[in-house]
Amino acid sequence: MNCRLPALFVFLVGIMVASASDAAGIDDFAPSDWAKLNGYAKNTWRSFEALTLPSGLPADSLTRTKDGTYQASNLTSPSDIAAYLWSTIAAEDLKIIGADEAAQRMGQTLTTLVKLERSHGFFFNWYDPRDGSPLKVWPGGGPVRPFLSSVDNGWLAVSLMIVRNVRPKFREVADGLLAPMNFGFFYDPYDPKNPLEHPGLLRGGFYSDNNTYTGYHYGMLNTEARIASYVAIARNQVPADHYYRMSRSRPSRSEPQSITCRGQVRKYLEVTVDEGYNSYRGLRIVPSWDGSMFEAMMVSLFIPEAEWGPDSWGINHKLYVRASIENALEDSHLAAWGASPSSIPTGGYRVYGVTPLSVDGRDIEAAKESVMTPHASFLAMQFAPREALKNAEILAEQFHSYGPHGFADAVDVKTGRVSDTELSLDQGMIMAAVANVLSNGTLQKAFCDEKVTEALRPLIAREQFSSGIEPIAEMTASASAPVVTRPTQPRIDAPSWDRSGSVPYVPQAWSVKSSRPVLKTRRLSGFKFAKLR
Repeated sequence: MNCRLPALFVFLVGIMVASASDAAGIDDFAPSDWAKLNGYAKNTWRSFEALTLPSGLPADSLTRTKDGTYQASNLTSPSDIAAYLWSTIAAEDLKIIGADEAAQRMGQTLTTLVKLERSHGFFFNWYDPRDGSPLKVWPGGGPVRPFLSSVDNGWLAVSLMIVRNVRPKFREVADGLLAPMNFGFFYDPYDPKNPLEHPGLLRGGFYSDNNTYTGYHYGMLNTEARIASYVAIARNQVPADHYYRMSRSRPSRSEPQSITCRGQVRKYLEVTVDEGYNSYRGLRIVPSWDGSMFEAMMVSLFIPEAEWGPDSWGINHKLYVRASIENALEDSHLAAWGASPSSIPTGGYRVYGVTPLSVDGRDIEAAKESVMTPHASFLAMQFAPREALKNAEILAEQFHSYGPHGFADAVDVKTGRVSDTELSLDQGMIMAAVANVLSNGTLQKAFCDEKVTEALRPLIAREQFSSGIEPIAEMTASASAPVVTRPTQPRIDAPSWDRSGSVPYVPQAWSVKSSRPVLKTRRLSGFKFAKLR
């Protein structure tokens, strides 16, 4: 594939951006659309009411049993707690709950957080939400190693920064919780003499039982792990040039059929950056690790990357969403889209993504499946609002995936099977996205105070990705998938699904990067990553 960037490319990017800005957006929603989103938020909040224990800690998941009742899991993570805190603020802003209830809920959670056992200033990755004790045994058996995750603590730091910014009553306790969380602890300083071993990146985490770091770093920019980098830079705990040391793509193959291309090589803060990209359906897109919506879009719930980086995220986020939609509807001829890590409808958890949006466009086994998750629609809503709302409606009404607790976590859009599980983090993404739409970016404004803005905006603003529309000459020379209409799918009845089909536990190699926990039959396995060099 010809991966040059001719001058015509810049002209076509301008056309693309102008066209995107003229498209129907959130401001064009009808009153019925606003009402529907508000209803989604109200029911989603009910899931948090069911998930949250008297300790103020939310369970990681809520599962519908065969008799129709719901059972909360006996574990929680820093990301789950973060999702509950920002969802409580969102629920108050949307007037789903009153100020007194919101204060009581946040106060209880913060009080419990103060009491939780920590190490090196950070929270362990799993606690028992009933009493706040560190989890020692996985559900089903097996010891839990005490692990400090940089990205999960990053999400908790985000929620605490939001709380201290917008709820002065809790500022002192939030600041007290944040103070020991120095993300420089995870930072591996750049060594020009040995950049492979010391790349200037954040490590994945730390095992406190033997005082060892993980043997991998977070190397890709377009993943959810960049939230920890943003927090660390904003709090002046790592150097700003760390942002440019993360890979935009990983063009490690030279075969003509590779979809990964090297882009312009540019320098920012004396760091040389290869602005590489994947080429797919006439689009040039900075990929994520697994090609999922969660990796690429969750961070933008709290940081207006597209606004701050019009030549980078402002282009890439729109095209990433567009490519994810086209991959499902046009390439795979499915009735809905939304590939992102989620529950498996038959039981368990899996990292779902889109192969052409993944590093190297490598073959992702889960991408061959037809499991879609509703939270992906909401993550995409600020970049493709009409398409996102329509997709959520299809998942809710056509596939019966919506109920008193909001959306079920996942749907197989070929078989119609709906997951019986709701996950705190995924529900939290929906709450954050709807609050941003209905309250004009409320959580972005809550997180991005003056200090955060001054630290991050210039870094994001100065970069120019290679994202955009392929030049005409290359588009006509390469084959692209045919454009087809969305297939008509009959409404699917909602029988009582057999909940067998679980996945046996197998020890996992450190081979696939994802910061999402993988639910197995016997235990939640550790995080799985690959070291990028």
